[in-house]
Parts: sequence; structure tokens; C-alpha cells
Amino acid sequence: MTVKNMTIQDIAHKVLDNEELFLLDVRTEDAYQDWKIESGNFSYLNVPYFDLLDGVEEIMEQLPKNQPIAVICAKGGSSQMVAEMLVEEGLTDVYSVEGGMKAWSEHLEPRKVSDLKDGGELYQFVRLGKGCLSYMVTSGGEAAIIDAVRMTEAYTEFAEKLGVTITNVFDTHLHADHISGGRRLAETTGAVYWLPPEDAGEVVFNYQPLRDADHVQIGQSHIDIHALYSPGHTIGSTSFVVDDKFLMTGDILFIDSIGRPDLAGKAEDWVGDLRETLYTRYKELSDELIVLPAHFMIMDELNEDGTVAERLGTLFSRNHGLNITNEEEFRRMVTENLPPQPNAYQQIRETNMGKISPDHEEQREMEIGPNRCAVR
Repeated sequence: MTVKNMTIQDIAHKVLDNEELFLLDVRTEDAYQDWKIESGNFSYLNVPYFDLLDGVEEIMEQLPKNQPIAVICAKGGSSQMVAEMLVEEGLTDVYSVEGGMKAWSEHLEPRKVSDLKDGGELYQFVRLGKGCLSYMVTSGGEAAIIDAVRMTEAYTEFAEKLGVTITNVFDTHLHADHISGGRRLAETTGAVYWLPPEDAGEVVFNYQPLRDADHVQIGQSHIDIHALYSPGHTIGSTSFVVDDKFLMTGDILFIDSIGRPDLAGKAEDWVGDLRETLYTRYKELSDELIVLPAHFMIMDELNEDGTVAERLGTLFSRNHGLNITNEEEFRRMVTENLPPQPNAYQQIRETNMGKISPDHEEQREMEIGPNRCAVR
């Protein structure tokens, strides 16, 4: 019997639709513990491929007989072999996950957030395997992309599907946990590429400086993207207020946590800026604004429709990082609860500055692993 394949898109839909699946992960224990596909309705078993070279008999009793089994590895090769061994042992509902965890890291799911005034639309691109969130704002046949990841074809193909032209591309800050696709997307489409100048001191390419209080119009229906200087995660971090309704916070504020200030090695210097942004600048904004961050940390942050979004007022009441009245306690909480640095974060920063140009496979390797942009 031929082993069936399961695509990464199939896995993504099962995650978003809360379907059940048994996932047999045949990567090493260290790789599995560091990063895996997350879902509240998935069951898991981790057995390294090398432990199964002599056969799968010893794990058969741990596998379900009446539930689909998806075998996943790093790239898709080992999973195919293990799945074949399971089929030979008599299991029929077995799948090999195409592309493995590398493909999972790259998959984007577009989700519509809202209609905007005068016929515009707002979409969120959810990178489930990495926790990255990027956005498309459309109006009057034009589109703006915010915090694009390196898989830029996802945006150009979706724009073509909607019949809109990408005219403006924004990065809220110089990213350190993933490679930005902003500059490449702008070059491909002829769009203007915007970057906060405070984060661009070492970049080696041309960009349009994005400054506090800038207004960039998209299309003819006056949907403005208002820039709001909001340092703390980086010195140049900039938020956007879209359509007077949505607050794109970059990596400053998340649904269940706040941004870390140390990815340029300046936690002690920037923690004060972080507090100023969260406790003063954002406090001056309307509680009714819908926060749309650039990352999420855990699957519980996703809403039923698959989007990651919450009212600013709700976050001020529920997010622990927004409710520490003592400034010294806040400083300790931020600087003493930092997770490990993202994998290859310095090389990622240099790539986003244009200083180095790793090839496609090197970029994939640099990004492998979980999102680590938040304070724990």
C-alpha cells in the first residue's frame, strides 16, 4: 500500500479548525522539545528516526488504531520511510507530512480581519509555525503590506487574486527573529519601502524614512496608515493606526505578553522606552482600537476565526505586562525574564540590514525554531 501524503496546508487547517490528529514526530528529542506543531486537539509521540531503523514494532502499542497518524520530520524524507514501515505493520490511515518542519515554518494562512471604510479590506497572514503575523491593507485597487516575511510570493499571489497592486511596504522595526521580505517585496513590485530611520543606521540600501505622525494614503478612499513612534523592542519601533480602528503594534505589545528590549544588546537602555510606550503613549489611545501584533506566542492567542486580535482596553485589563505599577518591578520583570535569543538572530539582523546575502537554504536554516520576541 502506498503511503499517503499530508500537506502543510492540511495540517494548518486542522490546527485552525480544532480537528484531531495524532502526530508522530521523528526528529531528535532536543529538536522536538525546542519546537513542534502546537494544537490543543493533537496527540503527540516523539521517537527519533534513528531509534526506528530496526523497525517500528516497539511503538505500535502507543499508536492509535482509529485515528489518522501523521509522521513528521525536519524535511520530509525520514517521515516517508517511517510511514512506510507503519503501513507494512498493518496501519492504513498513515500520512507523511510533505516538507516537514521546514515547510511548517514557512506556511502562511491569510485571514480576513475586517472590511474597512469605503470598500477597503484588512487581511492578516498567520505564520503558524513561527508565530509571525503580517498584514495587507487594501483600498481603491492598491495594497500596503506590513511586516512581510521572506515568502513574498504569498503576498503577490494574494494581491493578484484580489486584483490590487502593492504600492507600499512597511516594516515596523528592524526584525531580529525572522528575515524580512519587505525590501525584496518592494523591489519586486516597485512599491515604496518604509523603515523607521532610528533602526536604519547600519542598513546598506535605500528606503523611505517612516517618522512619527507620518500619514501614508492607500488608494483613493482615504485609509491612512498613521505612524506612531513607539520604541522599546527596538529604538525605532513604530506602530500604525489604520482606519482609526486598528493598532498594529509590531513587536512592542502582544496579546498575552510584551516585547523584549534586548535583541540589539541594549535591554537596560531600552526598557525605559518600552515602559514609556506601553504605559504612556498607548494609554493616550482609544481603548476601542483593535490590537494587531506582529507575533503571537501560543495557539491560545488565536481567535475562533484564526485571527490574532484584541481590544486595547481588554489588554490593559488582562495583559500582565501592562499592569505593573512599580517602575523598578517592571524593569526587573522585563530584564530578568528573557527567553533564549532567537536562533541566528545576529545573522538575521545583518541580513535585514543588507550586510549579508545568505542563499535560500541558508535563510531557511537561520529561521528554524520558535518565535522568541516576547518577555516571558
